[in-house]
Parts: sequence; structure tokens; C-alpha cells
Amino acid sequence: MRVKVACVGGGPAGLYLSILLKRQDPSHDITVYERDPEGSTYGWGVTYWRALLDRLQEYDPESARAVEEHSVCWRDGVAHVGDHETRHHGDPGFGIGRHRLLAILAARARSLGVRLEFEHGITGATPPAADLVVAADGAGSALRTRHADHFGTVTRAGRNPYVWLGTTKVFDAFTFAFVETDHGWIWAYGYGFGPEGSTCVVECAPATWSGLGLDRADEAEGRILLEKLFADVLDGHPLTARSTGRTGTPWRTFRTLTNRTWSRGNLVLLGDAAHTTHYSIGAGTTLALEDAMALSTALHRRATLPDALAHYERERRAALLPVQSAARHSAQWFESLPRYMHLPPERMFALLGQRHSPLLPYVPPRLYYRLDRTAARLETLRRLKRRLGPRLAATMQARRLAAGDGPGRRGRTDEVPARRG
Repeated sequence: MRVKVACVGGGPAGLYLSILLKRQDPSHDITVYERDPEGSTYGWGVTYWRALLDRLQEYDPESARAVEEHSVCWRDGVAHVGDHETRHHGDPGFGIGRHRLLAILAARARSLGVRLEFEHGITGATPPAADLVVAADGAGSALRTRHADHFGTVTRAGRNPYVWLGTTKVFDAFTFAFVETDHGWIWAYGYGFGPEGSTCVVECAPATWSGLGLDRADEAEGRILLEKLFADVLDGHPLTARSTGRTGTPWRTFRTLTNRTWSRGNLVLLGDAAHTTHYSIGAGTTLALEDAMALSTALHRRATLPDALAHYERERRAALLPVQSAARHSAQWFESLPRYMHLPPERMFALLGQRHSPLLPYVPPRLYYRLDRTAARLETLRRLKRRLGPRLAATMQARRLAAGDGPGRRGRTDEVPARRG
């Protein structure tokens, strides 16, 4: 059945949903409305993991191939603490420029017949006429705000100020840098998204932020100070900020957003309009794309719109629970950073990798590290046993046969006489 869909917001969630709906039924009338000009975007790069790429391949192979082609991949994580560098080899991660990702999705949507209306803002008072209206207009969604009481929107501000920057330095690994100042620790994490540069997020405690004067510095002064603090890891490359039209570098605190319900009649929330997760786990874009997958599938398989929207919400809420828990504990780890910085750098980096654990805040860091290492060794032994056990048994059996101690000889285990009473 042909339906008319209006996606408000031309970010990854809205564009990808339009692609999936058009692939399901080319007769659908789908329009994406975006308030900003085409090609303009905030942020720098986005991160994702192999599991997302596999799901993109499942839902739309053509856009998946383009995303992978324009992504960079790394396997290492690096932490710089003063003059000490610690490197860890792990699972592959990927980065892609946000502008490149949006260009790929916009081109794919157009090729399928989706109308893209750039510089066309939609306010909460004037929703477009459609069978389904999708609010994919971000954490500050105008459509959701119009009915905030119905949606039960709640936002909780984090403690630490942070700033989202870019740099021409191309990191070859997911890189953390921790610098101690007279006013406390300040840290950055960066990741490459292409040959042109990397994302660099800087964060610190409120007292450090004000003590360094970052709360009073204008944009240029703030960036110069940060470039000096992180000169070693930046290798002389500058930090850059996207212009926001406001004075000063746009420091902010992260706002975790939740909603009591995700739909109202034919209006449904998608991506950051429905939920946000702390940037330190790098899952925002992945969750937005997975929302689009779940919503498109529910609309295709369920008989009525209310049933489809209810199923979509139930499925995504359940999937988000572990991610939201991980994000909450990750944010708390950084807010409690001094608790871990007295450890040797290798151990601090190991606990950085464990920051999603709900147990870590309640166990002394040194004890947690020892318990985690012990558990890792036991798991390694279990894996080794599972892998080598059958091979060792087969080898021993072959040796017994070669020695003439096989079936047909005295002592066969299936011919041991019963012991007489």
C-alpha cells in the first residue's frame, strides 16, 4: 500500500529510513526535510564497529559498500599519560567523516526517488501532512518539544564540560591523551576519519575548565591553549572548530535525553530525538541507523501503524538498555578520573577499557585490576583447553594405536571384566 512519509531531519537516521522504506516499496511517497543547506554539517567524524557494517550490508548493500569504501579502519588503542605511551591491539574500529556519510546517504536516497528538501525547516506548529511523520531532527527536536508533556521528555546534564574539535593530524589508532595541569587533569580522545584529519574531543572537570581560564577564553585563545597542552600527541598540527555563529569555542555538558513514549498518533521519534547516549562510547550514529532499521521493518511487517510503532518502540527500548548502561558508566569513569590516575599507565589503560563495568565504581581500582587479570587468564586457559583438548586426545590415541595398544589388545576399556563381589 502506497503511503506518504515525511522525515523531518536530514541526518543519518532520517536519510537511512527513507532509503529502507523506498527499497521495500518504490511507490511510497517519501520526503526528507532538512533545515540546513546541503553539505553543511556539525561535527567531524563518526565511529562504528564491524557489526554495524554487517547490518548495513544486510539492509542495503549498495550504501554499505560506499560507507566501507570511504571509511578508515584501526585496530589499536593508544593512551598517552605524560611521557608514557601504552598501546593495545583489539577489535577493528572504523571512522568516516560525517559530511561524507551524509553525502553517501543523500545520493542513495535520491537514486531511489526520495525527495530531499534542504533549507526547509519544520516547526512543531507546522508538521507536514503525511500518513507518517518521523521526528529525526535531533536532541533538540522541534516536533517533540511541541508535545513534550505527551512524550515525557527528560534531560539530565552531565558534569564535565567538553568541546568537539577537529585536527589535521591523522591518528592511526583510537588515541587517548591525559595531561596533568596545576588545576587538575584534562584529556582528549581522537580518531581518524579520512586522509584529511581526525576528530578530537577534549574534556575536563569543571574546576579544571575554570582554573585554566577556558570558561573565559574566546575561540582562538581556547584553541591555542589546548594545542599547547596536547602538543605532543598533535605533533604540531592545529585544532579547528566549526563556526557556530556564537562567541567562543562551544564548550558544553552532555545531556542524556529519554522519553516516556516515542510516538503520538502518526508522529514517531527516531535517533537522538528519542534518546541520546554519552559520546565516550561512540555509539550515537550506530543507534540512529539501527533505529531506522527497526522502524522500517516494523512498518513493513505489522498490519497497522499503531501496532508497528508500538513494536518498534518495544524492540529498540530493549536493545538500548545495555548500551545506555555502558554509556552511563563510561561517563562516570571520566567524571571520576583522579580515582584511576595514580595507577601505573598500563593498569590505568586496562581499566579505561573496563569503564563500562557497573562493578568498577564500587571496587578499589587495584583490586579490580587483579581480579580482571585473573579472570582473563582463566578464560584464556578455558579457550586453550577447548581448542587443544580434542587435538591432544586425538594425538594420544594415535600414539597408542602406533604402540599396539589399540582395540583388539588386552586392556581394551570395553572389555574390562566386572569386578566380582
